[in-house]
Amino acid sequence: MTPLPKRKLSKGRRDRRRAHDALKSRNLVACPNCNEMRLPHCMCPTCGYYKGREIKAIERK
Repeated sequence: MTPLPKRKLSKGRRDRRRAHDALKSRNLVACPNCNEMRLPHCMCPTCGYYKGREIKAIERK
């Protein structure tokens, strides 16, 4: 048999523990090359540029 909780947790204690579980929104910035939104300090997935240089060649459809 598995161990069980010794005492019932109150709703307040349960909710205070879960207070930090919410997902935070991503901080997006506009790409200076194509003006699409991208993550900061990362290559733009749309145009393949990072800090003014082409890092990855992206096929245009």
